[in-house]
Amino acid sequence: MIKLLESSSDTQKRVTFDNSPRVIACIPAYNESKNIANIVQKARIYATEVIVCDDGSTDNTAQIARSAGATVIRHPVNRGYGAAITTLLQIAKEKNPDVMITLDSDGQHDPDKIPDVILPVLNDGFDIGIGSRFLNQRDQNTMPGYRSFGIRTITRLAQAASYSTLTDAQSGFRAYSRNAIEKINIFQEGMAVSTEILLRAKEKSLRIIEVPISVNYNVERPSTNNPITHGIGVLYSLVQFISLRHPLAFYGLPGLVLLVVAAVFTSKALELFSETRYISTNLILVSVGSAVVGVVLLATGAILYTITALLKGRIKDI
Repeated sequence: MIKLLESSSDTQKRVTFDNSPRVIACIPAYNESKNIANIVQKARIYATEVIVCDDGSTDNTAQIARSAGATVIRHPVNRGYGAAITTLLQIAKEKNPDVMITLDSDGQHDPDKIPDVILPVLNDGFDIGIGSRFLNQRDQNTMPGYRSFGIRTITRLAQAASYSTLTDAQSGFRAYSRNAIEKINIFQEGMAVSTEILLRAKEKSLRIIEVPISVNYNVERPSTNNPITHGIGVLYSLVQFISLRHPLAFYGLPGLVLLVVAAVFTSKALELFSETRYISTNLILVSVGSAVVGVVLLATGAILYTITALLKGRIKDI
């Protein structure tokens, strides 16, 4: 059991542990030499071990993190946020901790909030704890407007494919139980990984909970990602996941609709020819085009459904 205590004199939090749960703090970092030491030192207060994945930094992020007391894993080249999270998850699987906590290295996440995020996982049996920026009105007001709009839009899309009560699909401040660490496998190498994890978690019926956190946006280099590119990447990830998860609905239904359209336009073309002996090239082109695309979509849906069913059966047999 982990307990969060608050001092009445200085209102500062401290953490006490019963049965010594193993907590590893995992920090993806890219060119964060100015911030990484402070983040590592604060995280060490609450974690058994701090692991930094240096994602091909060109500065001395790795050396500083190591000097601050972190275990450092380094990618030879910059591969992306998702690749760093994948590496950290793999290390967590090998180390088999009671809980893994991830937080950003740029100073936006306050390591002193680590107990708030991990408590529901360690004490209440949740598989994933997420620090949400939208559970506190004060925190919402401090968020830049363009960022709030983008995150809310992505979250609404993620809700449709994962957890309907989700408020912050893009938060990287998360805690993972041993069960979640074992079951989640991710493939995205970019920022879309945050959403992919939620989709995978839903697929595995993992329990999530969100807790309010405050984020500091007054950092020197809050993000190197273009918000438009980020949004497109996340949208692509969602479409890709849904299309493979529900191929008949994703491809089959549009295919049927297009076949109905083809039938309607074919009927109109025949009716027009019967009455006037005029062959409408436009009606025929629309009819043939709709029919071809409809058949292709239906065939795609059927093939993907069959492949998915076979793979699921194979996985169960294994």
